[in-house]
Amino acid sequence: MTARIFKKGDSVLVLDDDFSGKVISISGNTITILTDDGFELDFDAKELVKQEVQQSFSKHIFKNESIQSVVSEKEIKRRKVVTKKTKERFKPTLEVDLHIHQLTNSTRGMTNHDMLTLQLDTAKRQLEFAIKKRMQKIVFIHGVGEGVLKLELEYLFGRYDVKYYEANYQKYGLGATEVYIYQNAKP
Repeated sequence: MTARIFKKGDSVLVLDDDFSGKVISISGNTITILTDDGFELDFDAKELVKQEVQQSFSKHIFKNESIQSVVSEKEIKRRKVVTKKTKERFKPTLEVDLHIHQLTNSTRGMTNHDMLTLQLDTAKRQLEFAIKKRMQKIVFIHGVGEGVLKLELEYLFGRYDVKYYEANYQKYGLGATEVYIYQNAKP
């Protein structure tokens, strides 16, 4: 499947994720979408499916009324402003599970060093993605274990302009680190 089936402005859904948005640019098989939350994300064309808009939808719902009367009725009613609770506002926007079984189908033939390298490369890639997309927080789920991965992650985080700390104990237990990314950092 190629990117030809998509064009700018198409509404798309992301397979295997709970994302949807509009296509804003196409470069080969890489398609950039603007999510409903305002993030620009890149996907391979085969990870997306076009969201078809049903044209006759309004005809089935408003059989006895004109669309204008329904629209005017909606405009009269005051819109309720939804405010997020303080707790929800500061929730991390991205969770990255670094457990090895989440990153690869099989560890057969992999040494402990290979597994650690895969986990660290994934963490570095996701952290750089979050910085590039100006996300404020990201949680790395690393598990408890012997603490080797956690120690290596702390060394990795030390090379970036971020602060890191234990993630919410009630949600993640002891096996997760939350990273706060400074947004006004000078390059």
